[in-house]
Amino acid sequence: MKLRPLPCRAVQVIEDFGRLGGIEETAASIGVYDGVHVGHQAVINQLLAEADRLGVAPAVVTFDRHPALVLRPENAPKLLNSLDQKLELLEAAGIGYVYLIAFSPDRAHTMPEEFVRQVFVKRLRVRSIVVGEDFHFGRARLGNIDTLREFGMEMGFDVHAVKLLHHDDRWPEPVSSTAVRRALAGGDVRTAAAMLGRYHEIRGKVVLGDRRGMTIGFPTANIPVSVVMAWPADAVYAGWYTRPDGSRHMAAINIGRRPTFYQHAQQSLLEAHLLDFDGDLYGEEARVEFVELLRSEHRFDGIDSLVRQLRVDVEQSREILMAEPPSH
Repeated sequence: MKLRPLPCRAVQVIEDFGRLGGIEETAASIGVYDGVHVGHQAVINQLLAEADRLGVAPAVVTFDRHPALVLRPENAPKLLNSLDQKLELLEAAGIGYVYLIAFSPDRAHTMPEEFVRQVFVKRLRVRSIVVGEDFHFGRARLGNIDTLREFGMEMGFDVHAVKLLHHDDRWPEPVSSTAVRRALAGGDVRTAAAMLGRYHEIRGKVVLGDRRGMTIGFPTANIPVSVVMAWPADAVYAGWYTRPDGSRHMAAINIGRRPTFYQHAQQSLLEAHLLDFDGDLYGEEARVEFVELLRSEHRFDGIDSLVRQLRVDVEQSREILMAEPPSH
């Protein structure tokens, strides 16, 4: 067993399956928690209420990687947040313990009853389990709410199922990580934000670019597109840029392959132009939040027409962001 308090965090991360000593009783949930979206937050809120009612610690069981990366890597979804981001969001939600499972083919073949005994009963001393109503677990997803309740009657814990959440009556499907990814793929960062409960955020290190933006009066912070993370569609957006010192800046953000300059670029790049900023960002870790889609990316017939459009993008971004502060 290994308890790792993260720096400056109240949450304790349990990182392996060794003998656990000294942990208090818990109310717990389990899931991939990719995105920690408003559906996940509804489960967490019920979990916190249960923990408070029972006088125990709130805990979440989750995984060090998306299970699909192990079970079907060729079809694994893009991630909405990194592991560090997920832990930050769970801590901010008030979770006391995160039981982090190293997902593997062997773990995927664990039978439901064995999993419940190992993780919830022996390690987490669970008094109550809270999950979404569509919850499945264990080998071949054989476990569900009904089997979990049967185990609870035998092993001494309660089970609570939380109804799936719709963020809007006009939205045809429940909130899910898949639905968030679908919205991002269409550039609909507003709908993605509504389902996440915050603006979608991308993190990365600023790299040295070709300095074309600087030569035309619009210097940018360039962040390579990660192949494992979910990004909004190639387009221009208004958003917020956060530096390592915590300062936030309004930004006009382009994601794309810059067709005005490169006809055959192989990979998209994020370029953030910080409004009213003059400074060096190279090598810094950046956090970029997407607020609103401005326009699609397209090829201009020359530098002058590009510059005219960039001026419009900047002013539109300013107008939007002056009325809409960062989400955290």
